[in-house]
Amino acid sequence: MKAVKRICLAAIAAGLMMSAGVQAASWQESLSSAATQLSQQSGNGANATPSQPGGLSLSSLTGLLNGGASTLSAETMPNAAGILQYCIKQKLVSATSTENIKNQVMEKLGITTPQEQQQEPDFLQGAQGLLDTGDGQPLNLNNIGTTPLAQKVKTKACDIVLKQGVNFLS
Repeated sequence: MKAVKRICLAAIAAGLMMSAGVQAASWQESLSSAATQLSQQSGNGANATPSQPGGLSLSSLTGLLNGGASTLSAETMPNAAGILQYCIKQKLVSATSTENIKNQVMEKLGITTPQEQQQEPDFLQGAQGLLDTGDGQPLNLNNIGTTPLAQKVKTKACDIVLKQGVNFLS
């Protein structure tokens, strides 16, 4: 059992180290959280699944962090604008600059009024936390959990979508 824990921790550590933009202090926090979760799960018996209550498994979260920009980017600009709205409400990004980018994207798309926003399904889904990644498997940011690792995935998604919005404006 200890060997399994070591292998899992080594895999998580390797995945986190390869993740772009993650700082050293964040790695330590993620590893600590992952180690805590693994030790809690090992007490549940050999058939315990490595998932967190109400969220994705640790390997799934690590995969999202290591998947590159395409894994967590929005397929459409209305969805990106909605995701930025979600990120602001969830306090995952700096509200002032993100609000400015979101408003500029929405203006460029022509969905500036609440009535226009209500008629844009991609925006509405994004505002509810549903990231349409374009690979046929949308990611619901509300359902990935609340662990530090899950928060990192949400923050990374917000950062990637914010960069998409900036690129869309240029």
